[in-house]
Amino acid sequence: MTIAPFGPGPSRSVTDTALTDGELAELNREFERLPASKIIQWATDTFSPHLCMTASMTDAVLIDLAVKVDPAIEVVFIDTGYHFPETLQTVEEVRRHYGLNLRIMTVARQDEDLWRADPENCCSAVKVGQLDRALAGKQAWMSGLRRAEAANREATPVVARDLRGLVKVNPIATWTDEDVAGYIADHDVPVNPLTQQGYPSIGCMPCTTRVADGDHTRAGRWRGLDKDECGLHV
Repeated sequence: MTIAPFGPGPSRSVTDTALTDGELAELNREFERLPASKIIQWATDTFSPHLCMTASMTDAVLIDLAVKVDPAIEVVFIDTGYHFPETLQTVEEVRRHYGLNLRIMTVARQDEDLWRADPENCCSAVKVGQLDRALAGKQAWMSGLRRAEAANREATPVVARDLRGLVKVNPIATWTDEDVAGYIADHDVPVNPLTQQGYPSIGCMPCTTRVADGDHTRAGRWRGLDKDECGLHV
């Protein structure tokens, strides 16, 4: 298979877009030196319409980049039922600002809050399960995962295969916190107001606390529990 990662072209079938591990590794090496917009262009040229991107609504940086390449790209937000009101307000602000093709995955109400009843497995039930639903029929997906966010993300590839066998693209994997802040300022990107109130990484309300000066960005996530990921990006 010959890879032409940056040239525009028609959408291809599922079998035509099957990439070997070696080809993905080659692309990953090339993407290390490319701007995020070029990586997003490759993903849309290669996989659209069988492509989507996820958004946590901490900020809309990846959304801003992606809609400039493909205004109709499908954006997935998982409404766990436990989000901060500010996060849900940000969802609507971002939807209106960009005219998003937004797909909200809603978790059914439980008789007992899962974060109380089973905090260790709540994420897999209300997040990972909904992501699996959203990715049904897809060939690839994009996320805003970055290496600078946490020690366990320092080896995040720009492109790789996920556990489902889908291609996972992280266009801003190499961006620093300063890169993100600069892009937000330069492009007037909507951000979750909680980021200005001591919450640099925002998840569900019961499992997200403020971060003190000097703490790592994700220090407020699942504080007191032996976990540092929800499972979406394993």
